[in-house]
Amino acid sequence: MTPSATAPQVPGRPLPLQADYQRFLQLGQRRAPHTLHVHESGYRSGTINTDALGLRYSHCAGKRFSASERGGAARVNLLVGGSTALGIGASCDEHSVASHLSALTGEVWLSLAGCGLNASQELLLFLTHQHRLGEVGHVVLLSGLNTLAHEALGEVLAGPPDLQQARAYQAYLNSFNEGMPALGPAPRPSLWQRLGQALAPRRPQPAPAWQLSAPEKRLVRAADNIGRTLRQWERLLADSHATLTFILQPLLPWCRETLPAGEQAMLAALEQQPSNFDRLLEGAFDSQLHMAFFRRIKHQADPVPCYDMNSMLSSSPVFASDLFIDRLHLNDLGNNALAKVITAKLGLAQDKYGQRRVTPIKLV
Repeated sequence: MTPSATAPQVPGRPLPLQADYQRFLQLGQRRAPHTLHVHESGYRSGTINTDALGLRYSHCAGKRFSASERGGAARVNLLVGGSTALGIGASCDEHSVASHLSALTGEVWLSLAGCGLNASQELLLFLTHQHRLGEVGHVVLLSGLNTLAHEALGEVLAGPPDLQQARAYQAYLNSFNEGMPALGPAPRPSLWQRLGQALAPRRPQPAPAWQLSAPEKRLVRAADNIGRTLRQWERLLADSHATLTFILQPLLPWCRETLPAGEQAMLAALEQQPSNFDRLLEGAFDSQLHMAFFRRIKHQADPVPCYDMNSMLSSSPVFASDLFIDRLHLNDLGNNALAKVITAKLGLAQDKYGQRRVTPIKLV
């Protein structure tokens, strides 16, 4: 097992584990247009590994599990979401949130997560693989920020056409990776490329000027989207024994008033060169906006239980430690803290096979 990546980030050095994850995300740009793309299938590394469907393995009792490799598990639980749920930042598959949930509850938790998926795409991912899952116990959606980012991305792509920026926008859409920074130096250009660069005048490449609506408007639209989708989940699971819970994923500015030293250094480096994902959340880092966002999700999603990890994470005994590797992703210690808070909040450690029958809701 790879050692836990909890060391503070040193400015100027690559983020821990960045190489494996960056290669993983770059390979994932190859898309089949007729399917919901998730990640590279059969990916192998010391950090992250995926099954034949491109879904990350989780570990329980010394064995690995995924949607395509359930083994003899009679019942599985699902952790659904984007890259935080996937465990980007974990030193290995055993330190993802799903694996920590498996260890804490003694039950199999599958990772049904994909980088860049919004609320509707998360539901589509479940529908795509539902027939492979067998009996499902708990379904936890650790999500929310991709849907907010997609609201801004939709505005960017719907803006006035600009030939110079169109390719950059499309390239970003095709490699939507929730803020993982680029890895090291770019590949060495060919001889002809170097000659062309030498002869061509050097021009700075400014960041595209994105015209976004007020953050309040984007937050409202995203919250309504999430709420509608959660009600669809409820209806879909209504005739089963599965329980459904939504947890708004943690975002560093929403979680903390003061930062530990390692996170201070990391955030200072990010502010020097903000990622496109951070720019899509522009204006939304205010804590008051965050609280209004969660309240609207909870109201729109009723009767689905909704919780806010941004307020719950402070209950962790390790909250004062370095937990985030960027604004969105956590290290091993952070993933473990997340899993423990979820387990305690939902009573999962004591609720081994306690099931509730969800009242069916008729489709209108």
